[in-house]
This record gives sequence, C-alpha cells and structure tokens, in this order.
Amino acid sequence: MKENLRIFPSLPIKVRYHAPEEEIALGPGCWLWDYLRRSGASGYLLPLSGGADSSSVAAIVGCMCQLVINAIAEGDEQVKSDAIRIGQYTNGGFPTDSKEFAKRILYTVFMGSENSSENTRERAKQLSKEIGSWHLDVKIDTVVSSLISLFCSLTGKTPQYKVDGGTNAENLALQNIQARVRMVIAFLLASLMPWVQTKASFFLVLGSSNVDEGLRGYLTKYDCSSADINPIGSVSKQDLRRFLRWAAVNLGYPTLVEIEAAPPTAELEPIRSNYSQLNEADMGMTYEELSMYGRLRKIFHCGPVSMFQHLCHRWCGRLTPAEVSVKVKDFFRYYSANRHKMTTLTPSYHAESYSPEDNRFDLRQFLYNTRWPWQFRKIDELVHQDQVSNGTSITCNGPTETEIASDHGSGMGVPAANSANPYSGI
Repeated sequence: MKENLRIFPSLPIKVRYHAPEEEIALGPGCWLWDYLRRSGASGYLLPLSGGADSSSVAAIVGCMCQLVINAIAEGDEQVKSDAIRIGQYTNGGFPTDSKEFAKRILYTVFMGSENSSENTRERAKQLSKEIGSWHLDVKIDTVVSSLISLFCSLTGKTPQYKVDGGTNAENLALQNIQARVRMVIAFLLASLMPWVQTKASFFLVLGSSNVDEGLRGYLTKYDCSSADINPIGSVSKQDLRRFLRWAAVNLGYPTLVEIEAAPPTAELEPIRSNYSQLNEADMGMTYEELSMYGRLRKIFHCGPVSMFQHLCHRWCGRLTPAEVSVKVKDFFRYYSANRHKMTTLTPSYHAESYSPEDNRFDLRQFLYNTRWPWQFRKIDELVHQDQVSNGTSITCNGPTETEIASDHGSGMGVPAANSANPYSGI
C-alpha cells in the first residue's frame, strides 16, 4: 500500500513591483542584450547629443552592461559565454567590470555642428566617461556645407535660417540636412569602426526618439530617429525625465541630473542673443499635453470632438472651450499631416500603450484629411453653443478622470509659442 502523502502549501512569495523608472532601465536593458546576442553584432553605436533622449538610451545600455556583469558574478554561464563572444575576449578572459565591458561594445558619437552648444558637447563627453563607452567627437559642418554648396551650384540660391531672414521652407531644409547627415555618419561608423580597431563583425545603430515626438511627428524622416532598434520608442518624455533622475543615483551616472534639468532643444538652428531653439516652442505644445493627447487618442479611442469634450472638463477653470479647441485642432493637424513618418519609425521596445508605431501595431490608414472638416466644424459649433449658454452646453462623452492614471500629470502645461507648419520635419 502506498503511504498517504501529505501535501503542504508553499510559503507565500513576496511580490516585488518595480518602479516605472526601474522598468525603463531593466526592461529595455534586457531587450537590448537579447537582441545583441541574437543578432551576431559586436555592439551598439549611439549618436549621443547630450540631450535627455539619447542620454536615456546611453544609460539603458550602461544598465545592460551592469546586468551582464552581475549575472556573470552570480554564475550564469550562458550570459558569460555570450559576453565573451560579443566582447571578443581571448585567452580565457571575460568581463568583470561594466565600464570595461561598455568600452568594448558601445560607441557613443557626438556629432556637433555650428549650432551645437559647448554645454551639450561636454555633457555627452562626461556621460560617456561615466558609462565607459568609446566616445567620438565629430564635427559635421564640412559635410553640411558641401551639400549646401551643391544646392547653390544647381539653383544659384543660398538658403538662410529663419533667424537670418529665411523662409520656413529654407529654415526647415537647413535643419533637416543636419539631421540626415548624422544618420548617414552613424551607419558609416557602425559599419567601419570595428574594422578600424581590427575587430570582427559590426555594430548596430541605436535610435533615441521618444513616443511623444513620434506621435506629434516632431522628427525628421530618416535622421537619427532612423536606426536599427530604439529602446525608448514607446516611452514618454515625462517618464524619461523621471528615469534620468533615478538613474543618476541608482546607476551611478551623476551627469544625468544636469541633462534632465536642461530645456529640451534640437540645436538645429543658430543660437542668438534673442533666440534659442526649444522643442516645446517648436512643437506648439508641451510634452505633458502630448502624453494626454496620446492616451486619449489611442487608449480611449477619442477623435477630435470627444477629445475636445473631455479636455474641456479636465482643463476647466484654466482654459476656455475656445482655447481648448485651438489646442485639439493643432494636435490633430500635426498628427494627421505627419502620420506618414509613423510608418517608418525604428522598431522599438514597447512600454507605452499609446505607441504610434502604426505600421506594426495600428492598422488604421496613415493618410488623413488634415482639415478634419466635419470634426472641426462640430467643435466650433460646441464652442459657439457654450458661449451662448454661458458655459453650460458642453458634455463629456470621453473617459472619466479616474480612467486616466493621475500619476501621469495633469496634461496641462504652459502654452508654447512659435508653432510651426504642421508639415514640419518632412
């Protein structure tokens, strides 16, 4: 007879929930390692501007290196074997220090122009030292000047920046050529720097465009947003800034505090005593507002009218319905005019449920009527009714306050100025 087996319940397991900042470090960090070990590449190359986005990506790669070293120290033979192969260690060597490992598998490149500031250059250099990457400092002015000279010889015309009296078209073209040159240089270096250092294989190029700029279309098609993979392609700007503050302490990269505190700027236009290019002013909306638009559009399926109705309630007392209507119309004009860019976004790690990577995750069309005639006319009617009835006519058919997580902020920022053409960046 078999003995009666007594089955005892296991001890309860204490669940540990990572903070969002930890998830940004650990999730994309593990994803980058898995992609690297499967791809056959020997490392990553990152265009490092010294701004929040590219610095976040650099910190995530640094976290990846730390995770690899910790796994090896804990006896993970698979990670050790992959690290020896990727880092091209010989004679029984293997990585024991995250900075030394980063030196082997990460190139960071600051591609400065006449419009770059010394502050961003120095921040990029200092962060690369803290992470341990092999850092390059490249000036792209001669390449940009050659392309502009070619255009001048073809047309007899010399484009000027807006601050120097140029048109929007001239200003945009001069910005875009800088951005696209950087993409070409990044892929050239990723292909040939291992050869220069007599290493086998190749490096993969990392992108650093965040989810909000992708949704708004605030990026140049085929610039440094075009890469092999993008660890932050579905992370919001606000979450990235919180991550930078966390990583400065928990990953040991103190320069990130200074980077987070700096106002976001593309540094594609000349700096003047009375003018400095700022992203939120360029976009005509704040990053906080963009996060709100993204969640309402994708998660709660709001079109222009239902988004307008919801925001009238959410921003009641701070903006009039007429002011809300301007913001909603601006967003949908930019969103619809720039949707073609969303079909070429670099494949990304997915962490945000309103990711605009539409060619793989959103099957709706990517060409809309940018005038939105029915929807905008309906918004105008609601604004008029509200004015006639002294603010009692607008009803909210969208999501309630509790349906949108409060920890993502109010969605209300300082109104930005100097909004550009919705086709900007094409």
